[in-house]
Amino acid sequence: MRILMVGDIVGRPGRIFFRETTQKLRREKNIDVVVANGENMAHGKGLTRATFEEVLSGGADVVTTGNKDVFEFIDREPFLLRPANYPEDAPGKGFCIYPHRAKNIGVINLSGRTFMEPLDSPFTRAKEILKEIRKECDLILIDFHAEATSEKMALAYFLDGEITALVGTHTHVQTADEKFLPKGTAYLSDLGMVGSENSILGVVPEEIIKKFVSCRPTKFEVGESPSIYCGLLIDTDDKTDKPVKLERIFIHEKN
Repeated sequence: MRILMVGDIVGRPGRIFFRETTQKLRREKNIDVVVANGENMAHGKGLTRATFEEVLSGGADVVTTGNKDVFEFIDREPFLLRPANYPEDAPGKGFCIYPHRAKNIGVINLSGRTFMEPLDSPFTRAKEILKEIRKECDLILIDFHAEATSEKMALAYFLDGEITALVGTHTHVQTADEKFLPKGTAYLSDLGMVGSENSILGVVPEEIIKKFVSCRPTKFEVGESPSIYCGLLIDTDDKTDKPVKLERIFIHEKN
């Protein structure tokens, strides 16, 4: 099986380039399932019904999120996730089981706590979910939306051998550390983003610079320059369901 996990989609430029590129990649690389992070899809601030449906029609099968508000309609979407370690009364759910042919693919969305909101422990919550869904799933993927690389690595090693893959999102900068951990779990610290390349994390540079220089709140505007597309392609063995090959995806939009 070939699974593509795609980094944070930022604003309209990201959505357009995601749609164009994902459809092409699915054809050219025979991709079976696409999991994409969509918390920044609606002008860089959460997502809406329209942007969610746009990304689904553009090639995503499961959409994960992070620390932006996506609660308006999430209860009605089985394959739209929010971090599973949010409080229990939060709308939506933090994991799903996506069926593809003869395989069931578990997808878990978790949020980090270092330099972020003080949520429940992603370590404890991951173990609880795995206990619940392990027997139903052939493969299990985790999108860990976190700031600190050390926290991402710690969770990956903590779950090594129990899951197929753990990838990080949130920092919008693709890392070059894709690898298999000692017990076989695939890992990448951060997928990167789909959005304006000449930007700061998808936002017009001048706005971010102004915030750092003035130390005052600033309205952010999504960058409109040609985009980049970042993700990780994971090949698994159909007999063992173990990950066997990793390919980082980094594509520049042509001017």
